[in-house]
Amino acid sequence: MIWKDDGKRVSILSDDFNYEECLLYLNRNPNEILHVVNRDHKTITKVIKLIQKPVLFQIQRERNQLVVSFPMGTPDEETRKATAFYIMNWLDLGRNLEPFYQLADEDPILQNVVHCYKGLRIVGVLDLFEALCWAIMGQQVSLHVAYLLKKRFVEAFGEYVFWEGQNYWVFPTFQTIVKVSVQDLLPLKFTQNKAEYILGVAQLMQEGKLSKDILHQYTDLADIEKHLMAIRGIGRWTANYVIMRCLRHPDAFPITDVGLHNALKHVLQLEHKPSLQEVEEWSKNWGHWKAYATFYLWRTLWNDKYPSA
Repeated sequence: MIWKDDGKRVSILSDDFNYEECLLYLNRNPNEILHVVNRDHKTITKVIKLIQKPVLFQIQRERNQLVVSFPMGTPDEETRKATAFYIMNWLDLGRNLEPFYQLADEDPILQNVVHCYKGLRIVGVLDLFEALCWAIMGQQVSLHVAYLLKKRFVEAFGEYVFWEGQNYWVFPTFQTIVKVSVQDLLPLKFTQNKAEYILGVAQLMQEGKLSKDILHQYTDLADIEKHLMAIRGIGRWTANYVIMRCLRHPDAFPITDVGLHNALKHVLQLEHKPSLQEVEEWSKNWGHWKAYATFYLWRTLWNDKYPSA
């Protein structure tokens, strides 16, 4: 991935990246609290914690590159570099999608979908604690409810920077949440179980028993899945969602996902939701690109751009 630093702004080459689709994805729910999309100016503004300090950055597209500016003042060179690498990872810009496109061209399910949204990339949730919390919040509730839970959680325990009349929030750390009690989460409309699951994850991370480094030691996806599923509150769907969005494993596959099933029903114009056996059979054609196949199929659910086959 090619990028450059002019001393004030960072520019990242972004060929084969559908910026408009990225904006649509990031702006799909009005209760999103961890970034702000300005549809008029086509910018993404977000704050992240780097080297123990918050950094507010803003992304906009200029021709074939993403230009990253720092609205609250230019940080030092090390921080600018770290921000560039964060964005490249967050938006999965370093991945060569040509093998996925070639696979999709031969697949009757993916062919039209991938053609319609070509250049869409999986937007990551890079912090493991955030990814696990977000997946737990989303268990057995609508996306709307999950976003409300996240918003309340972040506003209660997160940090923020204030710029031009708006707060820009950072997700709470496990070090903060490990000091929280179940009783603190219940008024935020968490169930008893979800509150306990999140606090349990925070405790494991505080004790050094769970981290991205530990999970990255596994070479087999099944071993990562097994490690995560040993944690209370994490089943197969949650484990694969986190492996997909945080660990960026292209073969992660949340096969039981309701949204995936609805997308397949829509794309294939089925009268019924597909069975797990059907989904498993279809996914055999997707090789080691199941995560991307899932993400593209999800995309068909949240506007009417894609016509069913």
